Amino acid sequence: MNFSKNDTRFMSLALKLARQGRYGVKSNPMVGCVITKDGKILAQGYHQNFGAPHAEINALAQINHQAQGATLYANLEPCVHQGKTPPCTQAIIDAGIKRVVIATLDPNPLVSGKGVAMLENANISVEIGLLEGESKELNRGFIKRMQTGLPFVTCKIAMSIDGKTSMASGQSKWITAIPARIDVQKLRAKNQAILTGSGTVLSDNPFMTLRLDNISNTPLRAVIDSKNQIHDPKLNIFSNDAPTQIFNPSNTKTTNSGKLDLQDVLLQLGKQDINNVLLEAGPKLIGAMTKAGLVDEFIIYIAPILMGSDAISMINIAIQNINECLALAIKDMRMVGEDIKITVTLKQHEVK
Repeated sequence: MNFSKNDTRFMSLALKLARQGRYGVKSNPMVGCVITKDGKILAQGYHQNFGAPHAEINALAQINHQAQGATLYANLEPCVHQGKTPPCTQAIIDAGIKRVVIATLDPNPLVSGKGVAMLENANISVEIGLLEGESKELNRGFIKRMQTGLPFVTCKIAMSIDGKTSMASGQSKWITAIPARIDVQKLRAKNQAILTGSGTVLSDNPFMTLRLDNISNTPLRAVIDSKNQIHDPKLNIFSNDAPTQIFNPSNTKTTNSGKLDLQDVLLQLGKQDINNVLLEAGPKLIGAMTKAGLVDEFIIYIAPILMGSDAISMINIAIQNINECLALAIKDMRMVGEDIKITVTLKQHEVK
């Protein structure tokens, strides 16, 4: 399908607007909307908070829901069902929109294509696929959960330039400088859950909370506790700052080795409508999650320090031969203060 330069410009704006909802939409997708006529913008909006009006409704409200002959751009197929808010497709039809450009269809198999069909049945021209890749990347967690039941997992690691995350004694504060630590807080705010292991809880006694003055998100604190050790209510993980969920053998499937089934943990989080999980853990849990093929992305903060051969490495995976090494694809690399931030993915999804 051929799209004009204006089409691309307006959809780019819709995507930019959608990103503004990254800290507020929670389990909902990020959606932006731009309404134009004769090459000029009439209105624009985005989905701001979970349970609040959708992007299309916010944009239409700016022009009193009067958009005769206009074109609407949205990075996700308009909804057709009654949820916490009324369906957007009917509002688009009632407003007199004559053309709708969509980046990608709704990934929910029970919904996908129904919004398009309703618009087309109302004699509205619908075009799909403009900046589809960018739109799918933006809502990758929502899409993965809709398609697989599993949330998108990002593993955050702070390490020295020689790949160490703590001293042999367990001491690890602070490897990176303040700008990187602030960046980690922003990363936490983009996720609905922070996943860690009982070893980290017992050795570091972390709060695992969000500490940003202008963002009030409270991600769920999820703890893998295979040995059923996390009970002490005085642990910081049980503070009133955020909810906490402990996964142990009494509420989670186990493997033949007695370890918790990590995929079952993620499926349980997915059933709670959690799209994105941030894994902040020690090398054993990071290694187990990676080996199970459950980590989608690594964000690694590298400090310009050397911690030496006795320090602990970032991941616990035994590799004997060079041809068994895990191949990574670098997606992004940038400086955050004096530290390096690298975003990578595994080239193969499953480690065998």
